Order: sequence, then structure tokens, then C-alpha cells
Amino acid sequence: KVIELDIMEKFWIFVGLFGQLLFFMRFLVQWIVSEREKKSVIPLQFWYYSLFGSLILLIYSIHKRDIVFILGQSAGFFFYTRNLILIYKKK
Repeated sequence: KVIELDIMEKFWIFVGLFGQLLFFMRFLVQWIVSEREKKSVIPLQFWYYSLFGSLILLIYSIHKRDIVFILGQSAGFFFYTRNLILIYKKK
């Protein structure tokens, strides 16, 4: 049986997948940099991918009205923002 999706359902699936892609990219970047350095490293890009991935996933979870997902992404968004603030304060 083929599932037919309207344009808005397709849009929200795209938003969710895009958020997941950004969230995945943070781990990919962290892994590549750590392999190059031969030690565990958390580059600045990790925090930006985390921030924007969690923001898009938060928007998606609000649309889906998923309270568990909303709370999780809200907390993550706060922590990622705080890490970026600390990084820039140090510079």
C-alpha cells in the first residue's frame, strides 16, 4: 500500500531530516578532527552543528507536539548556546 503525503507533511519530514543531518554532522566533524589530531577534540563546528541541529529539531518537535522531544531539544539548545558563549568569552 502506497502512503500518500500532502505537501505540508513532506515539508515537515524534510525539516526533521534536515535537523537530523545537521545533528549527525557534528559527530562526523568531531570524529574527523579527532582522527587527524590522534586525540579526542571538540572543534567549534561541533557546537554550531549541535546548536542549529537542535534548533531545527526543536521546531520540528513543536510542530509534532512531542513533549519529550521538545524538552530534550530545549535543554540541548541551552547547553550548546552556553558552550559557544564560554568559547567566545575565553577568546
